[in-house]
Amino acid sequence: MEGRRKMDNTMIRLWIHIFFSTKDCMPLIKESIEKQLYFKIKIKITEEYQSHVKNINGTENHVHILFSLNPSFRLTDIMKNIKGETSHWINQNKFLDAKFSWQKSYNAYSVSESKLEEVNRYISNQKKIHEKISFYDERELFLKKIEHYNNSDKTV
Repeated sequence: MEGRRKMDNTMIRLWIHIFFSTKDCMPLIKESIEKQLYFKIKIKITEEYQSHVKNINGTENHVHILFSLNPSFRLTDIMKNIKGETSHWINQNKFLDAKFSWQKSYNAYSVSESKLEEVNRYISNQKKIHEKISFYDERELFLKKIEHYNNSDKTV
């Protein structure tokens, strides 16, 4: 058929915004290890899960990650692995007096290309944002925003 082009390559781009906290939202991510922790997470996602990390940032009690998920891997496996390995790394190196662990839960949302830079800026501004609101309040506002979006999108 002349004039028609066939699709030779499959292209999948799944941007994910994920955030998770330390156990009981304890302020355990000290400035002294923060950059190393983010680097460790980035290398893990990039090398083991062949996914592109656009941004990682957070505060003393939680982390946000924006990355393009390789569809060959399950998000649940990635998160289990990242949390397990980083907890082990922090505890093995005795960076803290107390035992470090992550909350079991996490929040993950897809991000459209049109909202990518907005989410990227949001993640970059975490410390400034949390001068005004707590992680718990941030999470609640985020969930309300998602719920409002989902409710306004319903058709009868």
